[in-house]
Amino acid sequence: MKDLLEIVIKNLVDNPEDVFINEKTNAKVICYEVKVAKDDMGKVIGKQGKMANAIRTLMKSIALKEHKRISVEFLDK
Repeated sequence: MKDLLEIVIKNLVDNPEDVFINEKTNAKVICYEVKVAKDDMGKVIGKQGKMANAIRTLMKSIALKEHKRISVEFLDK
């Protein structure tokens, strides 16, 4: 799942080398912390957060097939 998230994020940004994804695993929840360059943050979040919500929906649908819960957070570097 982390690989898919990384591919999606890197295709959205201008600086793919600045993309960093940290995975925190809990007993029931997998949390991904996505860090991108400041210039690319707007592209990842999108207008009114629509792109961020679409990324979260995509990841949640994949996690649902594996019977897991997932959270995606976007952080500043």
